[in-house]
Amino acid sequence: QVQLVESGGGLVQAGGSLRLSCAASGRTFSAYGMGWFRQAPGKEREFVASITPLGRNTYYAESVKGRFTISRDNAKNTVYLQMNSLKPEDTAVYYCSANLRGWASSGGANYDSWGQGTQVTVSS
Repeated sequence: QVQLVESGGGLVQAGGSLRLSCAASGRTFSAYGMGWFRQAPGKEREFVASITPLGRNTYYAESVKGRFTISRDNAKNTVYLQMNSLKPEDTAVYYCSANLRGWASSGGANYDSWGQGTQVTVSS
C-alpha cells in the first residue's frame, strides 16, 4: 500500500482555477498509474483523469476534457490536477488514487490506494 495525501482544494467562483496536489509515500512512485476521481453529494464516485507511470499518456472524462490537466513529478512523488474554467457542477470531494501495477485506468475498482479527499466547491 502507498499513502496518499491530497491538498489544494477550496472555494472558488465559477470560471476560476484550482490546482490539486497529491503527495505519495514510497520509493516506487514512478511505477504507479495515478488517477483522480470525484464524488458529489448524493452521487456515485466518478473518474476525472488518469496518467501513466512516466506521464506519457493521460486520460480524461469527457466532462473535464479541455479544462483539467493531470500531470506528475516523479522526483517529488506528486501528481497534480490543474482545474481551469471551473463550473458549479465540478463541486465535489476529489480523491487521488494509485494503481500499483502501473495502469492508468478509468475504473475506480482497479486502484489499490486512495487518499482522504479534498473538497472543491465552485460557487455560481
